[in-house]
Amino acid sequence: MRSLVLAAGLLGCLAALAVPAARGATGTSLTITYFADSDRRGEKVRWTLSCAPARGNHPRPVATCRELGRLGWQAFRPVPEKTACTDIFGGPQLAIVTGRVGGRRVWVRLTRTDGCQIERWDRVPSLLPPGGAR
Repeated sequence: MRSLVLAAGLLGCLAALAVPAARGATGTSLTITYFADSDRRGEKVRWTLSCAPARGNHPRPVATCRELGRLGWQAFRPVPEKTACTDIFGGPQLAIVTGRVGGRRVWVRLTRTDGCQIERWDRVPSLLPPGGAR
């Protein structure tokens, strides 16, 4: 009886974890093209990611779908005009993200050229490799 109660509790916890990611990530299908150095565009990696269920050749599909389910398409919102950004270079990395998040079309170019762009890069931590100047 005790193991039955524990199993039921475990299943309830797992279901609670799965539902938010699946709901918010429904209609998410992305292609992520990553360049470790924006000056060497021939050297790229291309990942695919679909959510609900998480699949594709992306290295961290479950974590990324969970984050996108929580943040939605706004994870890719641009920096508002006239925003003061720190003049700090975060690295030569470049990523182009295209597709849909939560059914909404996205096309975004992510770089690490200043503080605002670094913040955009880091908004969905599992989407891209960590940056850093070489």
